[in-house]
Amino acid sequence: MDFGKLSDISKVDFTLPSDHFFNEIILTEEQKNIQIFIGPPVWSNREWIGKIYPNYAKESDFLRFYSQQFNTIELNVTHYQIPTIATITRWKESTKDGFKFCAKFPQAISHEKQLIGCQLLTSQFIDSILQLDNKLGCTFLQLNPGFDTKRLAILEKYLSLIPSNFPLSIEFRHPSWFQEKNTWIQTLKMLNERNIGTVMSDVSGRRDVLHMSLSNSTLMVRFVGNELHPTDFTRIEEWVEKIIVWIKKGIQTIYFFVHCGENTYAPELTKYCINQLNLKGRLSIKPPLITQKLIQTTLF
Repeated sequence: MDFGKLSDISKVDFTLPSDHFFNEIILTEEQKNIQIFIGPPVWSNREWIGKIYPNYAKESDFLRFYSQQFNTIELNVTHYQIPTIATITRWKESTKDGFKFCAKFPQAISHEKQLIGCQLLTSQFIDSILQLDNKLGCTFLQLNPGFDTKRLAILEKYLSLIPSNFPLSIEFRHPSWFQEKNTWIQTLKMLNERNIGTVMSDVSGRRDVLHMSLSNSTLMVRFVGNELHPTDFTRIEEWVEKIIVWIKKGIQTIYFFVHCGENTYAPELTKYCINQLNLKGRLSIKPPLITQKLIQTTLF
């Protein structure tokens, strides 16, 4: 994810901000059946052959092997094209039980039309994604970077098109959402009434989008590392501490997506996150099995 990417992170304060006070309304009691889903944002990465995929893996098998290592995927492909029923069926058949797809809303809705005149497209997207059945996780709507607080009424009108039981979180990017505190509170209340969550993006160059505001009991984090820089690990550790606190306070479902540059090292960072959660939170999330890639050499 290029959003918020910096070439020099030496002066970035990566400390997690304090919780927004609205969280106290959301987190009221500890949940007994917490669900935690953690994974990289892609499955198609040839650099993972011999590391988390078998040496004989073909690209057509990547999703199947991915689902044996992780329990969720940030489904960015739906941002560019609404999948066909045949594609949905193939995804379902390629993944293990309990796996969750978190589909991104099409850019035609969020970026091109900016939520205006999108009733047909939205219905087509929702009808398609619902075919994932019990493998549908939480979808997310990434607003256009220029979509500011002046368009709150447009957002509210658009959300009236979304079925009440459809799992959705929204990623806000324009700075005005985080600068105008009263409007942000109004937005959180509106989302809460519809049981719609927020997306928190932890990126180097836009610390404001790390708003630490929950609007329902689903947490969705898009964490962007810097190719296993030492700060990646300390940031993960701080997130683990925060997640454990939120679990005790009543968070119900967690989606944590680990981006890492070109994602070559995303499995390592994801594994570190899972191991830290298991260690500090006394959880039993299955970590990926990472093996050292074999490098072929030719002797002369």
